[in-house]
Amino acid sequence: MESRIRHEASGFGGARRPRGRLRRVAVAAVCLTLTATACGIVGGSGDDSTVSGTVTWWDTSGEAESPHFRKLVAEFEKKHPTIDVDYVHVPFDQAQRKYLDAVESGEGVPDVLRADVGWTAGFMAAGHLADLTGTPALEGGTSDFLPSVTESVTYEDGGVYGVPQVTDTLALLYNRRIFEEAGITRPPATWKELKDTALRIEERTGVEGVVLNPDPFYALPFLYGEGSDLVDVASRRITVADSASVRGISTAADLVASGAAPKPPAKDAYGAMQSAFRAGEAAMMINGPWATADLFASEEFEERGNLGIATVPAGSTGTAGGPIGGHNLVVSAESDALDAACLFVGYMTSAKQQERTALALGLLPTRTAAYSGKVLSDPVRDSFYRALTKAVARPAIPEGGDLLGVLQPHYTAILRGEETPRQGLTRTAEKWRTDLLPGYEIVR
Repeated sequence: MESRIRHEASGFGGARRPRGRLRRVAVAAVCLTLTATACGIVGGSGDDSTVSGTVTWWDTSGEAESPHFRKLVAEFEKKHPTIDVDYVHVPFDQAQRKYLDAVESGEGVPDVLRADVGWTAGFMAAGHLADLTGTPALEGGTSDFLPSVTESVTYEDGGVYGVPQVTDTLALLYNRRIFEEAGITRPPATWKELKDTALRIEERTGVEGVVLNPDPFYALPFLYGEGSDLVDVASRRITVADSASVRGISTAADLVASGAAPKPPAKDAYGAMQSAFRAGEAAMMINGPWATADLFASEEFEERGNLGIATVPAGSTGTAGGPIGGHNLVVSAESDALDAACLFVGYMTSAKQQERTALALGLLPTRTAAYSGKVLSDPVRDSFYRALTKAVARPAIPEGGDLLGVLQPHYTAILRGEETPRQGLTRTAEKWRTDLLPGYEIVR
């Protein structure tokens, strides 16, 4: 049975209204009592051949990654001929809003969504997700997962509302050929060294030293390098505008002001960054493992050894680390195909499929059993895994996904020289306190 592949290209605006926890709790109770459906086939002990239906899956992976996931979908359907998967490719930057609008209208909600870890807490708190505890979606529980990935899917009621599919972090990617041409023998270990290295490369080779992405996820290593973060949840304080954060973001802004990095475009900055690095027109960029499949398809990195990967540079505190990212497969609390959806999620997130995905795309598994000798023998995956050991967990709060959305235009304006770091971060903090985090104190 062939999966039906669709591509969605538009998002929707409008106000959002949180839904209550009643539906989420009800679904959890149903899943624990069913015996003839997938939700009752705990640990695969039941007869899943009786499960049938159509599962709509919104996949938010990149264009270089989606063919692999479509292949896995086809294999799942072959294994489960009574289950059809309606595959829909939704652009990542539109998926969160599109999902919330579908929930709000009650129409077109997918059974399964590939959700960013930053969205999941909000979806859980609003009651949009089904509890997968004890279902084939989470066979064996959470004991086989990396400790850093389970927090984003575990809610305060003890339920588990998603299954981590891939994890990631940011690292410094550099072009060894350009480094050699410029007479540079090692990657920079600090942001100051990165600035000096970038200027030296441009002077000696004529290519850009480093290219930046103004997406706020990419701003986090600059904060972590100064010992700061977006918020301090325990003390209910907004720290994005404190002196350490301003110092960190000033470091990023100075890379552009000094000429070490070009001014990022106002639109499609990620595409511009990736294209420049891919073509050998820039020597360095900060990016994640998801970028490597596209890079290795280029002439510049056809020789895979030309790609160097190092931990993101350290700030003035001497510490370095990127944010922990990744994606979870979540099941809608409104799904009419919970049994089939549970089986599908379990298949897609199994150790076997995670290992295959890592080998095919260079992505990092979330299950420890997937870190086989083959996975870690590849220098790319091993380098990102090492970077992950120094990565910093993002605040697991319902508002987490919206925090970066508010910061987005201000960080872009800062890198483009249209706002000072203090102005942009202060405006961000004030907007957070007004709209997202009432009762939090702003630390300046």
